[in-house]
Amino acid sequence: MRDHDTKTVAPIDSIDTSRRTLLKLTGAGVATLGMASLAATPALAQGTGDWDKVFPKSTRVDHRKVVFYNRLGIRLVADLYLPRDAGSAKRSALVVGHPFGGVKEQTAGLYAQTMAERGFVTLAHDASYQGESGGSPHFLSSPEANVEDYSAAIDYLGTLPQVDRNRIGVIGICGGGGWALIAAKIDPRIRAIATVSLYDIGQSRRQGLSAEPDRAAIARALREAADQRWADVDRGTVATRADIPETLSADADPVMREFFDYYRTPRGQHPRAKNLMTVNSLGAIFHSEAISSVEGISPRPALFVMGETAHSRIFSEQAFAKAAEPKELYIVPGAGHVDLYDKINLIPFEKLESFFVGNLA
Repeated sequence: MRDHDTKTVAPIDSIDTSRRTLLKLTGAGVATLGMASLAATPALAQGTGDWDKVFPKSTRVDHRKVVFYNRLGIRLVADLYLPRDAGSAKRSALVVGHPFGGVKEQTAGLYAQTMAERGFVTLAHDASYQGESGGSPHFLSSPEANVEDYSAAIDYLGTLPQVDRNRIGVIGICGGGGWALIAAKIDPRIRAIATVSLYDIGQSRRQGLSAEPDRAAIARALREAADQRWADVDRGTVATRADIPETLSADADPVMREFFDYYRTPRGQHPRAKNLMTVNSLGAIFHSEAISSVEGISPRPALFVMGETAHSRIFSEQAFAKAAEPKELYIVPGAGHVDLYDKINLIPFEKLESFFVGNLA
């Protein structure tokens, strides 16, 4: 390992503060319910004007919105970024997946645009049921669909005359990194993968940041979700749950404050990033596993990027430990989890560029 190169639902009271925080963030603790119809003086990336991203538009990249469908028939909307000096030669391409609850106009778009400035054809998509993409009811979270979206994005990139089909990689950020790992395990067209601030969404729901799951807490959460399904049936609506509150309480812990500072302030807030999830998604998510069998990605290379002070380090460290060679764990000094969403003075774009240039040659 090399540093820098390398109503409400009842709370679960039997778990410690750090685990309760993670369970709240991932939908198994206290949360506000809504309904969906069945029918540091840091260098931050911020956008202005008609550009609908939360980061500035580059003058070195051509951008356009594109639409394609995944294997499940869900309409996906994505932002395609092309180097302005692309010419006629085929290039390496990257699919960039956004964090759980985010949208393509936030950190995924920033990564996609920046990597396009560095010569790659890039695509940042809204996951199924999120942002501008389709799927009903909106805000449902389906591990199968989230994983399939990466393969569908590769399908689309492979139709472009600028793209070499044999030189396609993936960058997955936060929860998007977990879905990307699963996609890489089953889709060998992904020739190289990098995760940034990795979150295994299923594991985080089962056990927060603890080494072992709390079986009793899981059983209670699944029972609550099952009861909510009956309520959905009776009302003809689907209950949703907010991971991040609209306002921050005085006693909010550092992890919640970190996410709030990005998603609920002008720093990263976007009108389509609601950070909502349908309660009936919990069962499928609880049983999803991103890190399990990650060694199956080999011999394709994997890069795990994490912040030195990130609360989520356990996920990158576990994935790196389980992955087979070639692999690398790259630690960004002084960076927390969300710092790597948009703090351009901390995001190791040079490392990402060298990794993909070297492995998509």
